Amino acid sequence: MKKISAFIVAVAILAVFVLQPSGGSEVKAASLSQIEKDIKAANQQIREAERKAANAAKDAKNAEAQKLTITSKKETLQKEINTLNKEIDKVAVALTKKQEEKEEKQQELVQTGVELEEAVQRVVEREALLETRMRMMYSNGFVSYMDVLFSATSFTDFLDRFDALQTILSSDRDILTAHKKDQALVEEKKADIEEQYAELEALYHELELQQADLVKKEADKEVLVASYNQNLNQLSETLEHLEVISEEQEKLLVALAAKVSKLNAEKNRIKNPYTGGKLGMPIDPGYRVTSSFGTRIHPITKKKHTHTGIDFGAPQGTDIYAAESGVVIVSQLWSGYGNCIIIDHGNGLWTLYGHIRNGGLLVDVGDQIKKGQKIAEVGSTGNSTGPHLHFEVRKNEVPVNPSGYLK
Repeated sequence: MKKISAFIVAVAILAVFVLQPSGGSEVKAASLSQIEKDIKAANQQIREAERKAANAAKDAKNAEAQKLTITSKKETLQKEINTLNKEIDKVAVALTKKQEEKEEKQQELVQTGVELEEAVQRVVEREALLETRMRMMYSNGFVSYMDVLFSATSFTDFLDRFDALQTILSSDRDILTAHKKDQALVEEKKADIEEQYAELEALYHELELQQADLVKKEADKEVLVASYNQNLNQLSETLEHLEVISEEQEKLLVALAAKVSKLNAEKNRIKNPYTGGKLGMPIDPGYRVTSSFGTRIHPITKKKHTHTGIDFGAPQGTDIYAAESGVVIVSQLWSGYGNCIIIDHGNGLWTLYGHIRNGGLLVDVGDQIKKGQKIAEVGSTGNSTGPHLHFEVRKNEVPVNPSGYLK
């Protein structure tokens, strides 16, 4: 969102200078009072732009917070989906097992049905045999029965014949009773298996309902995850777009600051000309360079980025000095640089001091600065990951490697 701030500030400054002549002769012709009026008006518009930029930065912070919240919700939801998938797998295994048990019971029912049919057939056959014998006995009458008995040759033979007839009838009845008992047992067994099968059917149906419920829950959560992914993609695209805007508007701010510099150029060139030579160190000796000029991986965006200056690692509040005499043309919160000071040394040479602590800006726009004068204190404002001084040298508005200018 600091990139939005840069854009608003740049537009604000542009509004001041777009109607003003930018050529060297026109600037020289402008009176000192008119230059001061133009600078004052620009600063007023910059303050208003900074107010709007602060609101935009707040919106960006909210967007980042939303992204973190959605990511956290998505991770929690994904864990729930993983748990549901495990439960679905367990139910699927249980369904397979119950299906196998059902098939076993079906086989048992088939086998029991065969056994029952055989038992029924035996009963039917034995009943038919008894019925036939009884019919024969009664259809031939009592005489036939008596003929069998009285055809005996002796009393002993009579008794033997009588016993034989009784044994035949009794045996048939016993066999019939046994067959009926077998039939009853088979029917009981069949009923028991059918009851077990019915229970398996009920359990299987219950598992099917449970599986359907779990699958629906998992599908609903997948839809929600897809929605979260869409929101995250939109937020990422928005943040990437803001990053592009930031880089573009930072360049615009530099160009517009150059116009401010031109308004001071005539006065600054005469009073504080830079005739060449080496610049002084902006910070006391002993503080090491933590990041050099050139291409590097940006510590915040984690992308390749051109580092336009050098960084000196130093504790919060460490003194910062002017590298050369000149006039302050920027002393305020300035985009990703945080609190920033730019000094115009004349002949197109500027030095920039970034990430100054809040309350650490010790000079104002228009101040005449001497080389080595304390102008600020180290901080970590703007796009910064810790206290340090970001120092730039710009020649004709273009960043150059400061190493060649420092003593």
